[in-house]
Amino acid sequence: MSAAELATSQPSVASRNRVVLLTYTAAIFVSALLLFSVQPLFTKMVLPRLGGSPAVWSVAMVFFQSLLLAGYVYAHLLMRIKSRVIPIVVHLLLLLVAFAALPLTIAARWGEPPTSGYAIWLLGLFVASIGLPFFALAANNPLLQAWFVRTGHPDGADPYFLYASSNVGSFLALLSYPLALEPVFTLRMQNLIWTGGYGLLIVLIAACGLLLWRAPVSAIANNAAAESDAPAPSFSTRARWVFLAAVPSGLLIAVTAHISTDVAAAPLLWVLPLSLYLLTWVLVFQQRPLLPHKWVLWAQPAAIAGVIVLLAVGGEQNLLLTLGGHQLCFFVIAMACHGELARTRPPAKYLTGFYVALSFGGMIGGLFAGLIAPNVFSWVAEYPILIALAALCRPPADERLPRLSRWLWPLAAVLALVLILPSQMKGETLDWFEDHRVYVAGGVAVFGMLLALALNTARLKLAALAALALALIRIYPADEGRVETVRSFFGVHKIVTTPNGQYHVLMHGTTIHGAEKYANANGTQVAGRPEPITYYHKDGGIGRAITAIRERKGAPLRVAVIGLGSGTLTCASAPGETWKFFEIDQSMVDTARDPKYFTYVEKCEPELKPTIGDARLTFAREPDGIYDLIIVDAYSSDAIPIHLATKEAMAIYKDKLGPQGAVVMHVSNRHLELASVVVGIADANGLKSWVYDEDSGRDSEYIFATNVVVSARAEADVGKLASAEQWAETDANANQRVWTDDYCNVLGAVYRRLRDGE
Repeated sequence: MSAAELATSQPSVASRNRVVLLTYTAAIFVSALLLFSVQPLFTKMVLPRLGGSPAVWSVAMVFFQSLLLAGYVYAHLLMRIKSRVIPIVVHLLLLLVAFAALPLTIAARWGEPPTSGYAIWLLGLFVASIGLPFFALAANNPLLQAWFVRTGHPDGADPYFLYASSNVGSFLALLSYPLALEPVFTLRMQNLIWTGGYGLLIVLIAACGLLLWRAPVSAIANNAAAESDAPAPSFSTRARWVFLAAVPSGLLIAVTAHISTDVAAAPLLWVLPLSLYLLTWVLVFQQRPLLPHKWVLWAQPAAIAGVIVLLAVGGEQNLLLTLGGHQLCFFVIAMACHGELARTRPPAKYLTGFYVALSFGGMIGGLFAGLIAPNVFSWVAEYPILIALAALCRPPADERLPRLSRWLWPLAAVLALVLILPSQMKGETLDWFEDHRVYVAGGVAVFGMLLALALNTARLKLAALAALALALIRIYPADEGRVETVRSFFGVHKIVTTPNGQYHVLMHGTTIHGAEKYANANGTQVAGRPEPITYYHKDGGIGRAITAIRERKGAPLRVAVIGLGSGTLTCASAPGETWKFFEIDQSMVDTARDPKYFTYVEKCEPELKPTIGDARLTFAREPDGIYDLIIVDAYSSDAIPIHLATKEAMAIYKDKLGPQGAVVMHVSNRHLELASVVVGIADANGLKSWVYDEDSGRDSEYIFATNVVVSARAEADVGKLASAEQWAETDANANQRVWTDDYCNVLGAVYRRLRDGE
């Protein structure tokens, strides 16, 4: 080629390279947007069938990670084909077939869930409903990067910056869902937008395929020659990639389970940890990382210590601490793990194999935290286990300082003595340690981690110290009294016996959902019919509502109760009345029946046979017009499951009411303002509402203030409540959108609670 021809060709080559870069970046970005917006979208579609349980999100993550692995393996195998045309044609055909299955719908043959085996049923539902479209999306990231290398682009030698672009799209998709999509668009509109985006992606990928097909053979040959001498990664290297990917993947599910049981089972909270997880991938695969990896490695032991402190001292009364603390520590730990993956990534020749290892590790972590741990442990044990394993994700310690770490084992011995000896000895000073040892454990853990970091301690010793601190916190929990745990698909419940043996308390996360007085102050056992306490005492909102409806009718009531809990409301019935309970969690029925935990059911309703299943499905089958009172007291941690607080749900309750019946909804909540939501859905069904919001400082001896909404067709239906000063007839807020099965705004409920200063 002459000099004139070379000069003429250079601008065209540069122009082509810009087009290639922009097209591939756009395709990867849009693919990531679709891939990670479908997760909260479809999970929200499924939630009503399984009671709004946080476990739905955990199982969904297992499905997504497993299908991500399948997509990566497909991409890896497809790129072993030497032809440039065959991979393009095969993948475009796959995308077109998947597009024919849109918009997203729940598979018709997946009707009502079974009474057990929810996780397997849910995995089958995901595969049948969105398996093919998601599989096609999952393959795009490694496949397009491999295509990009084959285009002969100058940056093809190190295409991992495109992975950062992919995760930027993923991060924005998840962050925009609770902030922009959920508050503005209905589920149907979100689905249509997503389907349109899928069509756009097919066009972009077709353009990428065209650019690959027309790529100059000489440029491709140059890149191939540069990679030909690159050695293949060893088995130990691949195994470490799997481990480094598995730990943060499992932690993602574990920390989500931990915080979602403490606040609410809502997509808003599930999205936050996953967004941070994706942000770490963005940061570590940048060509010029904003956070140097060595800085993150210095911060990682402090983050591990931070989790230990948070698990030791709690923070359930502080939303910022609960959410911010755990997620900040998770972010640092994930950054350290993913930073190690970025540091040890292979040449572009082995790119697809690297992504297969990452996705395989992600699947293993997800399977452990999402499916295995919930069926093996009676508490969220996977969280501390993975925190201890995170210390093993560090690179080997600097061998220049081996002798200094000899101080770590004496420190661990001191930690054990401080926590164990007080239980064996007496004295005022030791009593202080006995009362505060959980705080001492946290302090020593922080000091130990920081000292270990300063001494450049080997990662095995660091993991052992973290495991010791976490084990001792479990042995000596912050909860006063004896604690037993019951775990099911729907979460972890704690039954706490107070130190004096006076009360048995049912907790889900950090929220009390029932209690029973077992002994008097003098130590004698409580005899006779148990008195309802906590939120259900006779002078609280629920108790007053039951009394008012009973007096208004002047005859025995027919009552439906959604949510059994400890069985407290079985003792709110009067002779001759018919009370029917609806409960989704069989483990709660077993707990309420067991007299070693609670005796409400045994003494007040020994023949109780609750209807098992999600109330939206089971209660809808009840005959219309038969109930005088419907009490909605279901919960998922500290909130009513969203699908029980929609316009359509209230329509079902209304249909089941007798001529003068009323609906009582318990909406006490630390973090969400739900009274206005219930007033809105009642108004949309032609019902009037009265709100009872007690804030009289009665939270003592397990008698709690309550927030309750009673809805009925007419004022006369609620009897004396209509004129009682504690109850305020409340109109729907015209500026607040009504919650439906197609729309809800969790962020708005959080904002209203914060605005009101609660």
